[in-house]
Amino acid sequence: MSNATKYSMKELEFESTLGGEGTETDSRQIPLIDLSDFVHRRSEITEQLWAAASDVGFFQLVNHGLDVEKVRDAFRMAEAFFALDTDIKARFPLKEGLNTGWEFRSQVRPSTGTADEKESFQVTLPHMDDLWPGQTTVPEFQRIMLNFEYQAWQIGMDILSCFADKLGFERDFFTYAHDRRSPEYQSTLRLLHYLPLPDNAQIAPGTWRAGAHTDFDCLTMVFQKEGQFGLQVCPGKDAQGRTDQEWTSVVPRDDVITCNIGDMLMRWSDDKLKSTLHRVRMPRPGEYQGPRYSMAFFCQANKDVMIQGPEKKYPEISARDYLLQRINANFAAKM
Repeated sequence: MSNATKYSMKELEFESTLGGEGTETDSRQIPLIDLSDFVHRRSEITEQLWAAASDVGFFQLVNHGLDVEKVRDAFRMAEAFFALDTDIKARFPLKEGLNTGWEFRSQVRPSTGTADEKESFQVTLPHMDDLWPGQTTVPEFQRIMLNFEYQAWQIGMDILSCFADKLGFERDFFTYAHDRRSPEYQSTLRLLHYLPLPDNAQIAPGTWRAGAHTDFDCLTMVFQKEGQFGLQVCPGKDAQGRTDQEWTSVVPRDDVITCNIGDMLMRWSDDKLKSTLHRVRMPRPGEYQGPRYSMAFFCQANKDVMIQGPEKKYPEISARDYLLQRINANFAAKM
């Protein structure tokens, strides 16, 4: 069975055609949006966010209010966790269908049909009781990650409130849809460790740290470590209906949050906001060959929330059903 026919959702059918190298360009500019003085500059910031999200679906945030030292603390915790022996990490396994826990090389993208060269640890609050490494395993891990998750959520809700204004929803519409107090909460903080290359490694064709894909949430917020390259984007209007996608590399900075629109918000906006293709390529000869770490916060509507845009372009679907279909496809057994 081909990738193109295995998946029933429109987004997955598109993603299954994107396994090629494409071409790379440095001529495209990724919008940089300053969030300083957010309350008083809300109208201006809203227009900038909408322009970026409806054109390319990809933008970067500066002066976002999250202390860069807090970001670095979270990275230190992530690195400490991934440095644990495999048998210890295996005590915190990925919970099927819940996007919570540790996985190693188990994510198979529809675009490639091969496992991403990475491991990850997912934090989804209602399902974490037995998944937190204790103080003797990774000291302060739970406290620092909970604080970081909350601060990322706050920034995400500010961004989504701007989109709510433009879509004609109540300003706090998406904040209620992503209520952290609810047992149906399914926004996820994902810690990522892309595996280092062994000396003189020969990379097989079609191998990716993360194959080309769109995200299946509303908004993704990516934190990167300076000097650890690999993330590439193919903005929305340039991707659809093409087999020769042009990819732009994203320069990693500790003080910048790199954001993209996901399929859930694209659907919720009746396709006005563009979900963005992205991937993480393997290092090339002469480039840094060591491990790459990143963190991503996925704003995913609570399970019991119904998704439908103001123009009702698509039928209603619960966020539970929508996310479950995407998770199952991306962690399917290799065929």
